Amino acid sequence: MHRLFTGFFLIGIAGAILQLLLGDTGAPARVVGALWEAADLAVQVSLGLIGVLALWSGLFRLAEQSRLADRLAALVQPVLHRLMPSVPEGSQAGAGISMNMAANMLGLDNAATPLGLKAMSSLQESNPRPRTASDAQIMFLVLNTSAVTLVPVTVLLYRTQQGAADPADIYLPMLMATTASTFVGVALTARLQGIRLRDPILLAVAGGWLALLGLLGLAVWWVPADASARLSSLLGNGLLLAVIGAFFVAAWRARVDSYDAFIEGAKEGFTLAVRLIPYLVAMLAAIAMLRASGVLEAVLSAIRHTALWLGWDTRFVDALPVALLKPLSGSGARAAMLDVMHTQGVDSLAGRMAAVMQGSTETTFYVLAVYFGSVGVRNFRYALWCGLAADAAGLVTAILVSYLFFG
Repeated sequence: MHRLFTGFFLIGIAGAILQLLLGDTGAPARVVGALWEAADLAVQVSLGLIGVLALWSGLFRLAEQSRLADRLAALVQPVLHRLMPSVPEGSQAGAGISMNMAANMLGLDNAATPLGLKAMSSLQESNPRPRTASDAQIMFLVLNTSAVTLVPVTVLLYRTQQGAADPADIYLPMLMATTASTFVGVALTARLQGIRLRDPILLAVAGGWLALLGLLGLAVWWVPADASARLSSLLGNGLLLAVIGAFFVAAWRARVDSYDAFIEGAKEGFTLAVRLIPYLVAMLAAIAMLRASGVLEAVLSAIRHTALWLGWDTRFVDALPVALLKPLSGSGARAAMLDVMHTQGVDSLAGRMAAVMQGSTETTFYVLAVYFGSVGVRNFRYALWCGLAADAAGLVTAILVSYLFFG
């Protein structure tokens, strides 16, 4: 990450010097001004998130204390057992994996990471080659880098903070993109590991999910463009209301003091919003250097001209910074998404496409480094390539469905 960060700044400075040598005397002042503007934007975004982030952190605390994530984990356990046959059913590792996946599906990022690290540690105990990733560990990593998130709260928060007319209208496209990512990642990993995917339970779950998305996709195809956005909005907002209701019902049934639990979680949300400031300042400033120096535009222009030569619609190019950064850096992709929203408009095609890209996959390199690094694994085998294949599938699908819904 430090090489990427340093490279952005040095390339930006080199671009400014090149423009100066070509006669653009305002280039240095423009790049420096972009730095100050990016720093201000990072603080504005982080502070603007405090209220909404505190709200959802409080709501998520209800799900944690009511054991709602545990019950969801029990539902996904049969599927995970078939994808990781080397993990005994009912083992500590299996329980940890199920709870991690359930937390990811609910958008419980703060809970998902420690649960994932604990599950990886349990998988490492049965790993015959401790410095080499086992099959189960690789499948677990691929599921984490591409897992379907039913409640993509983080992206919706940023769209809300940036003033989107309807933050949830990107929900259905995002669900389709993250589904493509998961299916490609799992299918490729299963093929390499010789896992039989023609299992009745796996086929039933996958078929049912694809049938649901297919019906929704057909509905979008046949209705007018503005109605398709409303359909996505209705689905996204309806699911969010259903999740919130489930949180409170689960807390009530578990006799959890919902008010105290909410306040406790909201405090963490406030702290998290403040902690985001340094990361956003760093990456927004780095991207601003590339944009103001003309380097980013030169790269995008080359891609745009190639797309024109091929006869493609080039509007997707404005959202590509998110796609390029997503596998490398979560904070970088987040900053790129905010940059696209800020420069192109939050409700523009590029702004919406960037949001769908952000929610389509996880940050592959970060997940590999943290999860494998926590147990001392150094040989990733084919985990990286399976993760990147899932990323590519999710990002390409994000472009296509964004055109379908908003293009």
